[in-house]
Amino acid sequence: MPTSSTTSMTAHLKAVEQIRDSYAAIPDDAAPRLAKATTNLFRFREPTKTASLSARDLDQVIQVDPETMTAEVQGMTTYEHLVDATLPYGLMPYVVPQLKTITLGGAVTGLGIESSSFRDGLPHESVEELEILTGDGRIVVARADNEHADLFNAFPNSYGTLGYALRIRIKLAPVKPFVRLTHIRFTDADKCMLALSEICESRSHEGEPIDFVDGTYFGPGELYVTVGTFSDKAPYTSDYTGMRIYYQSIRTRPRDWLTIRDYLWRWDTDWFWCSRAFGVQQPLVRSLVPRRWLRSDVYRKLVGFDQRHGVTARLDRWRDRPVQESVIQDVEVPVERGAEFLEIFQSEVGMTPVWMCPLKATQDWPIYPLEPGKLYINFGFWGMVPLPRGQQDGYYNRLIEHAVHRLGGHKSLYSSSYYEREEFWRLYNGDSYWPVKRAYDPGGRLLDLYDKCVRGR
Repeated sequence: MPTSSTTSMTAHLKAVEQIRDSYAAIPDDAAPRLAKATTNLFRFREPTKTASLSARDLDQVIQVDPETMTAEVQGMTTYEHLVDATLPYGLMPYVVPQLKTITLGGAVTGLGIESSSFRDGLPHESVEELEILTGDGRIVVARADNEHADLFNAFPNSYGTLGYALRIRIKLAPVKPFVRLTHIRFTDADKCMLALSEICESRSHEGEPIDFVDGTYFGPGELYVTVGTFSDKAPYTSDYTGMRIYYQSIRTRPRDWLTIRDYLWRWDTDWFWCSRAFGVQQPLVRSLVPRRWLRSDVYRKLVGFDQRHGVTARLDRWRDRPVQESVIQDVEVPVERGAEFLEIFQSEVGMTPVWMCPLKATQDWPIYPLEPGKLYINFGFWGMVPLPRGQQDGYYNRLIEHAVHRLGGHKSLYSSSYYEREEFWRLYNGDSYWPVKRAYDPGGRLLDLYDKCVRGR
């Protein structure tokens, strides 16, 4: 029987009425902006006239149904909360984005990815139903097979420009208690890409089935493919939530074991490797920091504070250091061009490590047009890079944009983008976007995708 979790459908309906009333109360000349407790976006905007849209009481799991292997979830629910509700039933979402405070609504209307994406695509591909507050103030239920199928299909990668997800019905997959990890080293990027292609195609490694695949690039001669396999038992389990650091273990431990929960959040404790910017990878500092602070959302708040107050920029000027550009991006490149992208990135940007995550879209999604069934590699890189003398902010990000599209790939829009308007709508399928935008937001209450993600309003 369906199992109720921390809220009920009655409570959800009250929360829906609350957000609809909040939306209706926003003046027509103020762009609505969803008020969220956490964010994983990296578009730092200049102040503009906006009004906060309250999403109070829309952050709960409504129910988990172990018989149908589905969950009804409110849009602001974090994956951490959802995973805690599903694992007791031996279930998890098909794709669990790697950071705990990514919300389901954010992953569906934006893009998420993880090591099951080589098989199961992106988070929105396991969504069965969306309840959406549209730009014109309606509450609609969208599915692939009803009168709002156009909205259902255009919603991924729309970043809140078509509406806000209030309730999501998502499919769940069975899990086992443990994950066995194997880290395979490569000294050649072409061979690494070939191995990723073969592993993802066969869904196996050395004759054994695999459940997860990702990889890490530490430099031109040091790359790792990590394969994970479910297991009912484990001879031991490692703990990377305290003094030990997961990404460092990849280089020293060819075989490892984690509980399923620790596997899902293996990257969160150190925000992949970005926690080193805050000094918490230093043993003495780390020993003094409470474990509850070793989380991606804590680091994200520190970055936001720095951006608002310009602390790092002032320190760099005081120390007479070059101006730095924030290079925080996730891009998808066809696997056969992956080594070429890494060569360009190493030569022109030089930031390491780089995350590598294989992905196959299971069907065509018009606003983020990846070819269904084709293997792409998501490259994720996040940090600061000194600008060459005479170059302005945006130099590296523009270079990356040009390289990605030249190689037949696409770039996620959660961070800084620099496209010209015409180029943007060609790359992100404006011909499919605009009919849906006009149907569900005819008055333009919400920003369009270009204005929100490129102009940064």
